Amino acid sequence: MAVLVIEKQDLKHNIKQIKEYAKKSDEKLKIIAIVKSNGYGLGLKEYSNFLIDNGIEYLAVASTEEAIKLREYGIKEDILMMSSTAIENDIEEMVKNNITITIGSKEAKEALINVIKRLNKKPKIHIKIDTGFGRYGYLYNEEEQIIGDIKKLQKFAVVEGIFSHFSTSFYKEKWTNYQYENFINLIKKLEENEINIPIKHISNSSAFIRFPNMNLNAVRIGSAFLGRISVANKLGLKKIGYLESEISEIKILPKGWNIGYSNTYKTKKETKVAIIPTGYAEGYHMRLENDMLSTTNKLRDVVQAIKKLFKDTKLYVEINNKKYAILGRIGMYHLTVDITGENLKIGEKVKMNANPLYVDSSVRRLYK
Repeated sequence: MAVLVIEKQDLKHNIKQIKEYAKKSDEKLKIIAIVKSNGYGLGLKEYSNFLIDNGIEYLAVASTEEAIKLREYGIKEDILMMSSTAIENDIEEMVKNNITITIGSKEAKEALINVIKRLNKKPKIHIKIDTGFGRYGYLYNEEEQIIGDIKKLQKFAVVEGIFSHFSTSFYKEKWTNYQYENFINLIKKLEENEINIPIKHISNSSAFIRFPNMNLNAVRIGSAFLGRISVANKLGLKKIGYLESEISEIKILPKGWNIGYSNTYKTKKETKVAIIPTGYAEGYHMRLENDMLSTTNKLRDVVQAIKKLFKDTKLYVEINNKKYAILGRIGMYHLTVDITGENLKIGEKVKMNANPLYVDSSVRRLYK
């Protein structure tokens, strides 16, 4: 069984680089660390505590369950649940656990007020605006609805923040500008109606790096902490996370021997191979191109990644700082490596690049 290794010094380096880049934009720029999807695969509890220990004081997740888990882990810092919901049971759990709640519709507003009246508590909330993403949030041009709902919410809750989300900040500048302008124009309209909300954020990792002029006074950083970004790496970020396994078997295969499913590879000569008990089910050779919250999109990317497994012919693992070619298709839990001419032994450690977000939750996370 493989383990997912997280090199603490590299992660510290990324946090430092991001904090320094944020200061160049604004000394007071608030960094909201996104720890959705099991801390981007690094382990929700371990990763969140690591960020906090390194000066990050605000966390955000995409589900009520993860928000509550953070409180159960003893984390006392601010936690924003970014997905708007009108489900009262979820809202009640968040209010009881001092989670900052996102409101993105009149239905969510009404559900929150109902819960507040029952619990007699005054939670912090952020208002979500849909500036052209088509997902959570009030449509940016529903100005009267937004103004009316915020003014009503101010009687029951602390309206701490307002935010939106870019859909193409990693490659489409024109559409990103369009979304940004929609958001800024709405904020101006709110201020004209004497609504001044302290925390304003729209930039995700890609926008934070590409468009620092859009950072406002808070940014949401997820993939950048892992150094796995879809834009030019001008901050010198290091990729975080790799799978570590070991050689479980060594054998000699004769010339003309098939390797792996569908007989797509046949040895051209007598070949010495090592069997590694790790495959795509554990997350090896899965790729995530974009920073997404949608489970549907994530699953689509997994399917596409699996399809690509059957086309790749030049993949490598690393053993003792040397690369070795994978032969045949990657299996669900195994792969075969060419070690012809090498004096490797069973139990030798094997290093494999893997996106932590795709590494199965059953795989142990090791911070070292």
